[in-house]
Amino acid sequence: MLSARNQFRGTVKDLKLGNIMAEVVVSVGAIEVVSVITRSSAEKLALKVGDSVTAIIKSTEIMIDK
Repeated sequence: MLSARNQFRGTVKDLKLGNIMAEVVVSVGAIEVVSVITRSSAEKLALKVGDSVTAIIKSTEIMIDK
């Protein structure tokens, strides 16, 4: 179990693998969440476009704009 409360189910829309890092775009309803993780983690998760995933957001700061 994770302590993070902000968990959003979504689908991998795009995946860009670099030499060290990977950019993962997850569609969550009408929004997109972009995460940068290590390439090694992306490979261990065997991520690919179309996969169902959970975006887990754990942050000490969230900005709100109006």
